[in-house]
Amino acid sequence: MADAKRIVFLGPPNSGKGTQAVRLAAALGIPAISTGEMLRSAVAAGTPLGHRVSDVMDRGELVSDDLMAEVVKARLAEDDAKVGFLLDGYPRTLPQVETLDSILESIGASIDHVVMIDAPEPVLVERALGRGRKDDTEDVVKIRLEEYRSKTEPLVGHYRGLGLLREIDGHQSMDAVQQAILDAVKDQ
Repeated sequence: MADAKRIVFLGPPNSGKGTQAVRLAAALGIPAISTGEMLRSAVAAGTPLGHRVSDVMDRGELVSDDLMAEVVKARLAEDDAKVGFLLDGYPRTLPQVETLDSILESIGASIDHVVMIDAPEPVLVERALGRGRKDDTEDVVKIRLEEYRSKTEPLVGHYRGLGLLREIDGHQSMDAVQQAILDAVKDQ
């Protein structure tokens, strides 16, 4: 795993994380792993873990940190993640950071880079409203942004303190953002 790239993506809703995660993963030849994809895959696999996830999701509840940790651990143990990975949507809280560190330590790995894509709040709101989804009202978007600020934004300071944070201006063209990320994660 010495040459593997292990990257975490952070950023507020509508910052372009999902789009850039897929593009960067393709450019680096590593899997882009999103929490939604992990949960859907676990359910589709029909494993005991997948059944537990399905039961929680069927009740409309959020997957607990402990159960999410099991899903992440199982996903990172898959063969394609041995060459590295890009995590989008996990970790979202400081306790999840500790859990991820523990999972990685158990396989002799650690995070190489944390990419934080950001854009001004009016741009984030405009992007959300431009998607035309029924649940993307201005009030709902602002609630999501506040949720991000209270729960996930503390990770920025944590990873900055570890020297892992790479801050990217998400208010540029997709190609410019991708190039900035590639420049930020290339080996020195």
